[in-house]
Amino acid sequence: MVSIVDAEQARKLSLFRPLAASYYTSSVSVRPAHYEALVNRGWRRSGTLYYKQNLQRSCCPHYTMRLEALDFKPRKDQRKAVNRWNKFVLGPEYIRRAAYLCPKTREEKKSRKSRFDLLGAVHEAEYSNVKRPIDPKTKKYLEPAHRFEVNLEGDSISQAKFDLFRKYQTTVHKEDVSKWQTKDFKRFLCSGLTRSPADPKKSDEKKLGSWHQCYRLDGKLIAVAVLDLMPNGVSSVYIFYDPDYEQWEFGKLSAMREIAFAVEAQYPYYYMGYYIHTCQKMRYKGTFKPQYILDPESYAWDTLDGELAQKLDTRPYVSLSRDRQATTTTAEKTPPEPDTADAEINDEDMSLFDLHMPGVLTLDEVKALDLDHWLLLVHGSFVHMIDLVGWERMAMDNPQSVKGIVAELAAVLGPEVFKQSAVVLFD
Repeated sequence: MVSIVDAEQARKLSLFRPLAASYYTSSVSVRPAHYEALVNRGWRRSGTLYYKQNLQRSCCPHYTMRLEALDFKPRKDQRKAVNRWNKFVLGPEYIRRAAYLCPKTREEKKSRKSRFDLLGAVHEAEYSNVKRPIDPKTKKYLEPAHRFEVNLEGDSISQAKFDLFRKYQTTVHKEDVSKWQTKDFKRFLCSGLTRSPADPKKSDEKKLGSWHQCYRLDGKLIAVAVLDLMPNGVSSVYIFYDPDYEQWEFGKLSAMREIAFAVEAQYPYYYMGYYIHTCQKMRYKGTFKPQYILDPESYAWDTLDGELAQKLDTRPYVSLSRDRQATTTTAEKTPPEPDTADAEINDEDMSLFDLHMPGVLTLDEVKALDLDHWLLLVHGSFVHMIDLVGWERMAMDNPQSVKGIVAELAAVLGPEVFKQSAVVLFD
């Protein structure tokens, strides 16, 4: 079989394999730009599994959220968390002696009291930024209480990372130690997006793909933040840390550092993953302001405060674009809840186009795409869908047919990713 795509073209494609319900797909080769397009359509990933929830049929809708990094306004408790950590790392003796040996100017003191410098604060206690004058009393360099270092590394697996992860999961989440093996950890947090540049130390190119931001204290790994770096955003995937340091609020510390990183590296947005309004453990995400929620139907971004928050207090599914279009009855403004019979329907037995999943392309919109010439990877070679035997006789709205499966995948991916991807159906 001769491939219709050369090697250079193939490297630019994202490959997707539909799984069961068509809004789940797997891939080991998603390009960061393509993932960004998916995130902005309500997708997230867990390892190599990519998923988009049907919010209207869920009891606990998962809303995509993001904030504009430059507009971030830290609250008092968030500022306090960073300052507490810095004081712990530096230590009281260092702080006292440094104030004498390296006194701040009047302007510096005034500025520190009047405003919180996010970038300066998150880097203040890093060993490379700590001032170490020679102490006249000891004739030695003045050293902080701890050596704190943060590095951005590839999402590769290591024994230190795995040991820390398992300690975190078993202590904080009370999971059985047998649940996590090395292969599970690798699948979950070490098999992300295609990474570039290959050697960041030799390139000033903007970093893209999946990375680990590693925190080390006195040479020991104490926390790892898993990040997906996209052309226009930093997406927080997961954070795990040594439970011995739980009092230092690494959830807040990591979020503040990641927002600072987004500002410094010129990524406009910071994504904190999904937001479930009824989940108390997720409410903290809303405290990082200004926070915006993705409308599941129009894909516009609405501020979480005000109208949206008030409506989420009264009903689980909210689309402000739908509400604004409704002009007459309350029934038009509020999407109907599935009745008992509807709730018992097996989604896999129905076409996605009959489920009316919010935000996906309609059957007519998919028909407007050039589905016949969507690329299909078969045994290492690319062919067009139309080359499949019986393709033209298949119905798009038949979820059991190859064309139906492919059409549903196109509907949830959206036109942008559709044009830059290929499908894997057969091993």
